[in-house]
Amino acid sequence: MSRLIVVSNRVPAPDRPPQGGLAVAVRAALSERGGIWMGWSGGSSGAEEPGPLSLHEDGAITYALSDLSERDLSEYYNGFANSVLWPICHYRIDLTDYSRRDAEGYFRVNRFFAQRLAPLIRPDDLIWIHDYHLIPLAAELRQLGFRNRIGFFMHIPWPAPDVFLTLPGGETLLRTMTSFDLLGFQTEPDATNFGLCLSRSGLAQPVAGEPGVYAAQERRFRVGAFPISIDTGAIGRSAGNAVRNVAMRKFRASLEGRSLIMGVDRLDYTKGLPQRIQAFGRFLETSPEWLGRVTYLQITPNTREGVAEYDALRQEVAGLAGQINGRHSRLDWMPVRYVNRAFSQQTLAGLYRIARVGLVTPLRDGMNLVAKEYVAAQDPEDPGTLILSRFAGAAAELGEGALLVNPYDEETITRAVAQAVAMPREERKARHAAMAAVLADHDVFGWCRDFLRHLDQFQPRLPPELAPGDPGDVLQTRLEV
Repeated sequence: MSRLIVVSNRVPAPDRPPQGGLAVAVRAALSERGGIWMGWSGGSSGAEEPGPLSLHEDGAITYALSDLSERDLSEYYNGFANSVLWPICHYRIDLTDYSRRDAEGYFRVNRFFAQRLAPLIRPDDLIWIHDYHLIPLAAELRQLGFRNRIGFFMHIPWPAPDVFLTLPGGETLLRTMTSFDLLGFQTEPDATNFGLCLSRSGLAQPVAGEPGVYAAQERRFRVGAFPISIDTGAIGRSAGNAVRNVAMRKFRASLEGRSLIMGVDRLDYTKGLPQRIQAFGRFLETSPEWLGRVTYLQITPNTREGVAEYDALRQEVAGLAGQINGRHSRLDWMPVRYVNRAFSQQTLAGLYRIARVGLVTPLRDGMNLVAKEYVAAQDPEDPGTLILSRFAGAAAELGEGALLVNPYDEETITRAVAQAVAMPREERKARHAAMAAVLADHDVFGWCRDFLRHLDQFQPRLPPELAPGDPGDVLQTRLEV
């Protein structure tokens, strides 16, 4: 079995248990195969160049961590990755803030990661690169002469060509992606959009008779949907344990028999928070019989403080919650509890179990694991109801049991909330059973094995004239940035 190298922008701390299903599954795969997990340490070297890689051994896994300079963080991370790729992949062309300097910094940091990883790579290593921060990394490794199998997984959506190709230098970025052997996306529409971008730009064409396989000159690579999942069993066990602890029992008692509606999201403009809160306010106005009988808990940890768009969103969401509370609160009841802090996975699992309604209405999301965690945390004999945006990747798998809504249409969310809080137990059980069956058959460990199996088995048929060390088309990508 080939050794595995995982590269991600952030790496879980080697001395702490991994949080979340993805980190648990990747760590399990690395433990089984042996290998390296490389990425940014989360630290800054300030104005100085980063020092050498920090290596930490943990059984069969070597953690290889690197600081980044303040310039790197400004241009690569806050600049091109999060001010250009993030909004454009979420269909927010209006929020992109492109600069040539940031684009050059993005490619420079990917080259830096490739150069630091190079001495650690063995000829038969399998390399798995994660997410939009590291799109050019495979091309940089090919530039250095590596012909290992290299896979990529995109955790966020991939937009339609009419959106993506508005990006200056978008074709350059696409060209670097043809250096991967396997490109995984969350949904079939994402994979299709990527293929259309390739065809529209003339960089690659589908191979006849081989679904998902594309040819770029003489090189072949595969594109497919690999919807990510969660540690289904662990979430269910955690929820069952959490509802029995003292703090959770006190919280449940504080509801005084009221139905809990719950949302959990990072503070981000992609999550549809203003529309969601306004829809809840509309529900209270159109269904006055529920006044005093429901509580909406919105947990929204702060992110990217000091960024104008996020500061404005924070004020808008807090203001909307305050308006609803000001209009409808009583001495013994406040309709909206808006909390700007993070909670442990176990606490969230317990809250999911208590909540009669899970409200997950992003404007656009690659997958949205909160939706899956909410379903996994439910008591099958008395489950809650999931209200889910049709523009979340999870809708493709959970649509049979969830109430699907258009997150841009507040009225549809309002009607879904009214339907969910009044839904009979038997209908809730039937809907939950359909979703739980999907999650039982497809957890994050299966997702990880499936991706690596496809990467292991795919034959890219590299052209013989592309000898190790030959830059091929990669040099051209640098000149065009």
